[in-house]
Amino acid sequence: MVDTRFTVPGIRCAGCIATIERGLAKVEGVDSVRVNFSAKRVAVRHVDSLSDDALIGALEDLGYEAQPVAANPLATDDAEAKSLLRALAVAGFGMMNIMLLSVSVWSGAGGVTRELFHWLSALIALPVIAYSGRPFFSSALMALRHRRTNMDVPISIGVILASGLSLYETVIGGEDAYFDGAVMLLFFLLAGRALDASMRNRTRAGIGALLSRMGKRAHILGADGSTRVLDADDLEPGMLMQVAVGEALAADGIIEKGDTAIDNAMLTGESAPQPAATGDVVHAGAINLGNPVDVRITAVASDTVLAEIARLMDEAGQSRSQYVRIADRASRLYAPAVHSLALLAFIGWMVAGAGWHFSLTVAIAVLIITCPCAMGLAVPAAQVVASGALAKKGLLVKDGSALERLAEVDTALFDKTGTLTLGEPVPNITALSDEQKAIAMGLAQASRHPLSLGLSRALAAEGVVPAEIESVVEESGSGVTGRIGGRKVALARSFVATEGPSTALQIDGASTTIAFTDQLRPDAREALAQLSLMGVESRVISGDRSSAVDALAAKLGIAGQGEIRPEGKLALLEELRSRGLHPLMVGDGINDGPALAAAHASIAPGTASDVSQQAADAVFLGRGLMPVAHAVRVARRTMSIVRQNFGFAIGYNILAVPLALLGMVTPLIAAIAMSLSSLVVVGNSLRLAKEGR
Repeated sequence: MVDTRFTVPGIRCAGCIATIERGLAKVEGVDSVRVNFSAKRVAVRHVDSLSDDALIGALEDLGYEAQPVAANPLATDDAEAKSLLRALAVAGFGMMNIMLLSVSVWSGAGGVTRELFHWLSALIALPVIAYSGRPFFSSALMALRHRRTNMDVPISIGVILASGLSLYETVIGGEDAYFDGAVMLLFFLLAGRALDASMRNRTRAGIGALLSRMGKRAHILGADGSTRVLDADDLEPGMLMQVAVGEALAADGIIEKGDTAIDNAMLTGESAPQPAATGDVVHAGAINLGNPVDVRITAVASDTVLAEIARLMDEAGQSRSQYVRIADRASRLYAPAVHSLALLAFIGWMVAGAGWHFSLTVAIAVLIITCPCAMGLAVPAAQVVASGALAKKGLLVKDGSALERLAEVDTALFDKTGTLTLGEPVPNITALSDEQKAIAMGLAQASRHPLSLGLSRALAAEGVVPAEIESVVEESGSGVTGRIGGRKVALARSFVATEGPSTALQIDGASTTIAFTDQLRPDAREALAQLSLMGVESRVISGDRSSAVDALAAKLGIAGQGEIRPEGKLALLEELRSRGLHPLMVGDGINDGPALAAAHASIAPGTASDVSQQAADAVFLGRGLMPVAHAVRVARRTMSIVRQNFGFAIGYNILAVPLALLGMVTPLIAAIAMSLSSLVVVGNSLRLAKEGR
């Protein structure tokens, strides 16, 4: 079996997802089909003999254009989002101007004035509808060509019929024209679709940020001792790569010569650099912080561990296809129901002898009054207001649909370093004498190592004046040495400690250990307590040492698990899902990227890596952890508002549709009613704004 992914721009709603998954499942040789709604992609597992062309043909038979995902699908194509924004801007401009003209008509203007305003409205509306309606018209046409329907079919029919009848009324000098209703309808629908397209583009940026960590080129040592520079794509296993200090590795390999210190936080989340010696395995994207080393390449390009994490993120994102926006779930029933109602209204009034003009007007009113604007706004209106309220509290929601998942979480998994803690090693210098502090300051200032920087900051904060140290030398992985007044002094580093890294200040052989600890976020305990009150169980999972994780977990009164790699975090998430739980992942490291993408919901701190911030559903700012608890509470409140909005939208249709069927509503009144129903939904959603106070 092989896995192939396709980009399918025509995926619009839950009905599209069901059509594709059911249709492709019937193709001989297809084992499984998964639709990623947010990325508009289809993942197909199939036999080797089934070609891409055959699958593309099957998708086209279903009414969807498709193309294989490129080998390096990192660039986000925002052409659709830009096109929708342009259409939205044109529709907004047209709606405002037509509404201004309509005010006079509504106020009772008649005769030549009314006809003039109708013609002016037509001159504005028809080009606007032709341009801004293209996303709906093209989608509807594609569906009808393949003998199926979707949400855009009744929308397109309603807009076209309303425009055509309005133009007819304008030509014959009739009293009513409904250009305002048609353009207003397009504006509301385009607003939701443009927001959705913008959010989808952001979901792909995390993988690009991840792979950008990998070195772009490498110095390759030849058998004759010569060196050459090769791009990362041209590297091959077996080559000997020379890695300079400060350079990011361009491939996985084994150190063949030299000892150094490696920043491997992307895989382990460990804040302190790790020693690496001859024979040790190092990975692409890791940064060499010590001496130059020679590395024998073992894996390149898509075979590296970093590339595997990128694949895990992409595949994990596929699981989100199950969380489709609530409004889209009604799309399968909406189109056929509206078509049937409008047709029955037209036939019924024709049979009753009302004539084609009145019968068509009633049918148009039914199509417009049943427009799912209120239904469509039920979710995004609440999401937008809630997202704004959360932003005021220091939490930025990247995808409004994440609030639905946040409302369901019952388990919270926290990374340790940089998430529960601030990720800033702080030394304990209380036991040092004034002389020791001065010597330590002089040595620490000569190094750029994170522990030296932390020690230097702490001593500077106390106003310590550095001692004059001679012959200062920094040895990678060992520390800093020098001489003062004939005495040998050194800061010797240790990478093994109970709760964190440490360094030893040595003066003429006498050693004093300086332990470093990573401070908890100031409100970590309160935030975890708030989550507990909401029924959310918290635990720590980290790539850090088990001893350090256990100590922190005990301090917070929660469970903990250390030395867990990215694939282990994914396995834990899968195990929690199998038990029916809905896990929230909170992490900051590159190694947390796959877990953030796979979790039911995910949050990253503002200090997190670009990869984590892109993979997460939300980002919290500042030094506090309380925004995480606040996000869960507001998300649950948001879903309560959403349910109220849906209740109103359903009630509106129960009341309005019969009136339209009975001919008691004109297309203009239908458009106004539709707009008022949307305003009610928006007004109810605005109650969430107080959550940001």
